[in-house]
Amino acid sequence: MPVLGLGVYQITDEAQCEQVVVDAVQAGYRLIDTAAIYGNEAAVGRAIKRCGVPRAQLFVVTKIWCGDFGYEATKAAFAASLKRLDCGYVDLVLLHQPYGDIYGAWRALEEIHTTTEQARALGVSNFYEDRLLDFCLRVETKPVVNQVETHPWFQQAAFTKLMEELGVRHMSWAPFAEGHNGLFAQPDLAAVGAKHGKSAAQVVLRWLVQRGVVAIPKSVHKERLQENIAVFDFELDEEDMARVARLETGERLADHTSLDFVRELARVAVPVDA
Repeated sequence: MPVLGLGVYQITDEAQCEQVVVDAVQAGYRLIDTAAIYGNEAAVGRAIKRCGVPRAQLFVVTKIWCGDFGYEATKAAFAASLKRLDCGYVDLVLLHQPYGDIYGAWRALEEIHTTTEQARALGVSNFYEDRLLDFCLRVETKPVVNQVETHPWFQQAAFTKLMEELGVRHMSWAPFAEGHNGLFAQPDLAAVGAKHGKSAAQVVLRWLVQRGVVAIPKSVHKERLQENIAVFDFELDEEDMARVARLETGERLADHTSLDFVRELARVAVPVDA
């Protein structure tokens, strides 16, 4: 699995999403992360056909929404995602949230994984420490990835260590914290960037890569796509890494343990025409 990819969350215009994925692949990206709830799997699939890179060289990730958890429901939801993507198979499929019938859903994915070549690997998303540990202790096939919010304000350092102990790869969504707190102009990030001739955004991505965290930044701009992937020609030293580590505030974009958030998840469904 590549350590850096493209996320397409909130790219709801299908034509734009398709072109962004094509631009990203042509810029060198090989990991594309989508989800049923994003409503853009079909656009990603069309881009895969257009991009000019063989399917076998791409790593496609999608997610099953919690409203579709349960053995039969998940089997149907995965089949629908695969049909929309129309790319033969998915390299990694995730349970999108830690709520609902996660065990019935996991059994369905395990069956698909072991009896077909349609789901090459299985993982989870938004499973925090207690949920992930409990899940790993109870399932036969352990998730290979856990995708959680991770950025300079919410670094998840202790959680990264737990994931390493469990053999689960840490994947970061919202690596730029959606620009909150002026991340792209933050003085410490800018100073580290100036030292290496890089932007604050490139420093954040390099910091994640050096921590062993897979990052899936989103952008709809070709020049930003090119900038975000240009992080393999420099290295942060210990001082740089420590400077970024000191930016931790514990501030997160979404609290998946919030009761209001859990209630909202139960009300959201995958678009009928997704």
